[in-house]
Amino acid sequence: MAINLQNAEFIRSAVGAKDFPRDGLAQVAFSGRSNVGKSSVINRLLNRKNFARVGAAPGKTVHINYFKIDNAFYLVDLPGYGYAKVSKAERDRWGRLIEGYFADPELMTLGVMIVDSRHKPTADDCTMVQWYKAAGRPFIVVANKLDKLKKREIEPNLQCIREVLELGEEVPVIPFSAEKGDGKQELIQYILDSLKD
Repeated sequence: MAINLQNAEFIRSAVGAKDFPRDGLAQVAFSGRSNVGKSSVINRLLNRKNFARVGAAPGKTVHINYFKIDNAFYLVDLPGYGYAKVSKAERDRWGRLIEGYFADPELMTLGVMIVDSRHKPTADDCTMVQWYKAAGRPFIVVANKLDKLKKREIEPNLQCIREVLELGEEVPVIPFSAEKGDGKQELIQYILDSLKD
């Protein structure tokens, strides 16, 4: 199945469940902490410079943003979580929005959870992974910022991510560098494979 990932268009920002597209197209949902480089991973994946907005201040994605990729699937950009500088009311609103998305089994085809390969996953990451598990859909973990690690740190760090998030063997952890493109082909392959099911 040949998909042109560069043929990407912004469709809409969903502020509530009524805005979620339900047209039967596959949905690949990206999540990650506010400063984990989610936009950079998406931009690297699509070979576009500033497609998903890269903000100097984290916490820029406040709605669920839908991008249609080559009329084949939606790339769903979930709000970044765990950022302290937004109000509690705003964080709660994001929480309800994401919860509404995960609660509907019709929506997500594949989850892509982005973590920072340099650090132990946070409590927020652990909450997020529980949502993916509860949704009962396949998901993968992308360990971004690989270029910031020394070679000898990679394996132990990936093992730590796996243990802290309590990931079963069926959940792949992809070492990734949005900066250099490492892991990009592997991530694309998982996405394409999820569209075949």
